[in-house]
Amino acid sequence: MPDVETLRPTPDRVRETLFNWLNHLWGGEFADKQVLDLFAGSGALGFEAASRGVAHVQMVERDRTAAAALRTLRDKLKADMIRIHVGDAMQVTERMDASRFDLILLDPPFGQGWLPRLWPLLPGILTERGLVYVEAESPIEAPEGFTILRQDKAGAVHYHLLEFAALRK
Repeated sequence: MPDVETLRPTPDRVRETLFNWLNHLWGGEFADKQVLDLFAGSGALGFEAASRGVAHVQMVERDRTAAAALRTLRDKLKADMIRIHVGDAMQVTERMDASRFDLILLDPPFGQGWLPRLWPLLPGILTERGLVYVEAESPIEAPEGFTILRQDKAGAVHYHLLEFAALRK
């Protein structure tokens, strides 16, 4: 990956843990899943989802150099289920209308207040019982309509898996 200031690849151990959680929750069924990697960066999480056989991965990355590197890797791997969009996460999320995702991956740059701005937009693009994975500089609390299913810490990174639970009874 190119040297991009805010790029912070997810450590292998954390990625493995996340996909173990998903494997358990989804009963090993990845083939029908739609994934949004909203701060793609190195693409580690989105490419891992693709390698597990998800139907579609939409990556969003605002840095053009990083996005070009993602496209090169996608093409090299012939990962046709991956689409890469260069743009701002907020603008892309606000403009999605018919898209529904089973999993949204959020690994935003730390200290920029992304999560409070994104939370209200996510219910509109998640499937019922959709999942949200979040990496943050400190533990998070689940916003209204979400439940934290799993959480852990690796080094300075706190990571969480939440379920969209607004329709739960």
